[in-house]
Amino acid sequence: MMTTSAKSALHLADIAAARERIRKSIYLSPCAHSQHLSVLTGQQIYLKLDNLQMTGSFKERGSLNKILQLSAEQKSRGVIAASAGNHAQGVAYHATQHGIRSIIVMPLTTPLVKVTATKNFGAEVILHGGNYDAAYEEALRICRAEHMTFIHPFDDPQVIAGQGTVALEMLEQVPQLEAVVVPIGGGGLIAGIGCAIKESNPKIRVVGVQTSRLPSMMAAVAEHHPVTIDAATTIADGIAVRRAGDVTFPMVEKYVDEIVTVDEDEIASAILVLLEREKTLAEGAGAAGLAALLQKKTSLQGAHTGVLVGGGNIDVTLLSRIIERGLVQDGRLIRLRIHLLDKPAELTRLIAEYRANIVDTLHNRAYYGVNLGDTVIDITLETRGREQVEELLAALTAEGYKHSRVL
Repeated sequence: MMTTSAKSALHLADIAAARERIRKSIYLSPCAHSQHLSVLTGQQIYLKLDNLQMTGSFKERGSLNKILQLSAEQKSRGVIAASAGNHAQGVAYHATQHGIRSIIVMPLTTPLVKVTATKNFGAEVILHGGNYDAAYEEALRICRAEHMTFIHPFDDPQVIAGQGTVALEMLEQVPQLEAVVVPIGGGGLIAGIGCAIKESNPKIRVVGVQTSRLPSMMAAVAEHHPVTIDAATTIADGIAVRRAGDVTFPMVEKYVDEIVTVDEDEIASAILVLLEREKTLAEGAGAAGLAALLQKKTSLQGAHTGVLVGGGNIDVTLLSRIIERGLVQDGRLIRLRIHLLDKPAELTRLIAEYRANIVDTLHNRAYYGVNLGDTVIDITLETRGREQVEELLAALTAEGYKHSRVL
């Protein structure tokens, strides 16, 4: 896909300058090799853990680079942004650190935890509109009225240069790097990384990953210009962007080799793998890159591959649902509906014999066409996995129990 005809909004020198500018205020996040993920994916996987930044996301790199280049007059008037998540916190934190007033306009639907976090970083939060587009328009209106500086989440060369600094770190941390896999929303991150990578070593492949529900950059590449796609909900809310950036799109055309998509279950599975096997908390957008590799979506084979885990700000209720759903998909949490005579003792003995753990039970004597004197019992069980489940089901059948898995 990479073309040489597109003009870049910035170059390697801009990203190198951004790195020197923000170096003292940005955590040099590790880029750790994972033996387990390397086996699972058939690559040599290195996780760039930018979810460990102060605000839990790479977004503060671009925000800080923009803030540090403001004139004295611009600083005195303050900055403003529209965001429901990581960009809001990055702007708020670094503006406050430099004594600059910040306003963040967030949709009315923004979770309270994100509103509170943004306020705690020092921003004035305005809740407006039912979606990001409405919040964005309100932020522009306030920006014009109060002559503030608007900090765009991705479509700004100074923001893009800041995001690209993560690639310079990866090149130093993994000298044998052959590919990078990067989530794509509006394109600011992959534009910066692509520029830094390709202008340092054109042989390194740059692969982008979008959620299949909102593949706005893929649509732009297909049409050769940014297009607005229909709104959709996704657990990867950090890359839920309906239109690629006007600045970022030509850079993606120039520097990115391949774009693939992942679906909701694939992202959820990657979140669970990172949490359980790597002890790393990632939000949906932060896990999208790994999801593509786990599902063999890319053309990469056996490469030394850097994967950006760009954010770890996930709602705990969503995380709990992801964990539960992942356990169900792995066969480690099942629910059985069993028809039996009203004598559950033998059933519990059998379950104990096969070392499954009973989490919950529900008896029904009036539903499901149950005969008088009989009962239907729904049992939620924890198991070691599918093999143990199949052994238990076979034993239940041998004992004459009628059963069906309903989860």
